[in-house]
Amino acid sequence: MKTKTVELVASPKAPHFVGDGFRVHNFIPSGFRLDMQRMNPFIMLDYNSTYHFPPSNKPKGVGVHPHRGFETVTIAYKGKVAHHDSSGGGGVIEEGDVQWMTAASGVLHKEYHEKEWSKTGGDFQMVQLWVNLPKKNKMSTPKYQAIKNEAINCFQLESNAGQIEVIAGEYKGIKGAASTFTPLHMFNAKLNKGGKAAFNFPANYNTVLLVVEGNILINGNEKTPTDHLALMATDGENFEVEATDDAIVLVLSGEPIDEPIAAHGPFVMNTKEELMDAFNDFNNGKFGYLED
Repeated sequence: MKTKTVELVASPKAPHFVGDGFRVHNFIPSGFRLDMQRMNPFIMLDYNSTYHFPPSNKPKGVGVHPHRGFETVTIAYKGKVAHHDSSGGGGVIEEGDVQWMTAASGVLHKEYHEKEWSKTGGDFQMVQLWVNLPKKNKMSTPKYQAIKNEAINCFQLESNAGQIEVIAGEYKGIKGAASTFTPLHMFNAKLNKGGKAAFNFPANYNTVLLVVEGNILINGNEKTPTDHLALMATDGENFEVEATDDAIVLVLSGEPIDEPIAAHGPFVMNTKEELMDAFNDFNNGKFGYLED
């Protein structure tokens, strides 16, 4: 099998606030080689690197906003988030948990620092990912998957190298808890210093590695430090990650959805006409009701 090489190592751009509770670096889409079409099915990746929020009696966050045509995946590394949507989903995302919301035909959504966590404040670190839906599923019924950390299956690596948390897809026979509309893999590789993990994905899959903690080497030579993202080329199937100190790496790999993308703000469809329909439906109250 041919080795998959590193195409690009992207450093975090200047952060910006989404609402007042999420200080994010936007990796996807962010320009050349990291646009929606190149990274499809991963059409947005916002990374809230570790940031200390002071105590607040009023939880910070993002008020009511719509989504249509894709899924949002929130992975909590530090801190807690409370969220609700107009389809009846909601809850608290705690450290290690994953919230997988299929917006599909349309929902209203809001997300804030969890009330009690907000009162004490602390370090906050999250990833929010948008996963595209194929045309046939964009107008399907919204749904919600609450994946608690204890429900995430793990593969234990040999020689005390660490473990692979399988959120979606499969790693060496261990299957993820999340159901997906198209083939994709989503792992947290938690590696001890000196630990190595091998990965194998089809050559045409779009694959990225986000270094959440620590520093790594890819294929023994490509250094990728904390808070950086490595884009893998579509030139091979297998590659190896080695932790040069204790590390956490978010591994994403998915089969491209070979369809047009028409995106504007919180809507991702296939045509401009479908975008106009989304705005009209939102303005006409067809996404339901959610109190801010």
